[in-house]
Amino acid sequence: MKLALCTDVLATLPYPEMLDKVKAYGINAVEMTAGGWATCPHVKTAELLADDKKLASFKAELTKRGMEIAALNCSGNPLAPGEMGEKHTHTAYQTVELAGKLGVKKIVMMSGLPGGGPDDKIPNWITSTISWPDYMPGAIDYQWNKVAIPWWKQFAKHAKKHGVEKIALEEFPCQLVYNPSTLLRLRDAVGEIIGMNLDPSHLIAMGADPIAGARKLEGAVYHVHGKDARIERGLADIDGLMEYKPVTDTKNRTWNYVAVGCGKDLQWWKEFFSVLSMTGYDGYVSLEMEDLTMSVEAGLRTSIDALEATLSK
Repeated sequence: MKLALCTDVLATLPYPEMLDKVKAYGINAVEMTAGGWATCPHVKTAELLADDKKLASFKAELTKRGMEIAALNCSGNPLAPGEMGEKHTHTAYQTVELAGKLGVKKIVMMSGLPGGGPDDKIPNWITSTISWPDYMPGAIDYQWNKVAIPWWKQFAKHAKKHGVEKIALEEFPCQLVYNPSTLLRLRDAVGEIIGMNLDPSHLIAMGADPIAGARKLEGAVYHVHGKDARIERGLADIDGLMEYKPVTDTKNRTWNYVAVGCGKDLQWWKEFFSVLSMTGYDGYVSLEMEDLTMSVEAGLRTSIDALEATLSK
């Protein structure tokens, strides 16, 4: 396994300076946003698709530093009703086209989340039992069979056309794919181009075990995010893990995203990567630093040290 960095954490730096900063950390690969919700500070997708000179210059900055793109990321909600779904679908298709021009074989996305029916105007994340109330089975059937599976089958064709071999879906809350079982359901329906971007922080925050998840996903883990979460003592015991306070309210949340090693200890991370390795994963681990309890620099240094000490190389 090799370490990469999700570069939005360095959004204030221009593209060449960002690459220099990443290189100074001893990291030679980047995961950059190219669509979806992100502001895409380092990848101007439409410009690069429209201008071959800008595309060549973009590539040259990587080449002269001996760096590569671990993945392009266009996480968003392409299945949402209305304008959001249309916008995120458009940028997802553009990201695939740019990946083809850059020779990038893997993109990172989220599955998206439809409304609960054809007349809904906002996405609907259904996490309660689908056997009662009696309207629930129909909503789940609509989301999967009428919206998600047809969209993803069509998108997979587009991805293959442009040379993308792997679509790694992050198991994020408020998405149709939010755990290993839902990932495998979509993969079974669409094909093996679909795999998991296994981000342990989300499974931790939902009360699941990412190590058990890695075993369940053998052969279907296409990417990994190096990101930790901490269940906050006392608060989670009272209110559980269904947390909707803003991520900035770190003191009062029942769980928080933290620098790697500040939630799970290094022994846990060693086991996590060991299990990933023995189940066949040997790709990039992209550090995604979203710890709001410390400075960006401290969070990056803490996380890099933890990951370098635990990765199965």
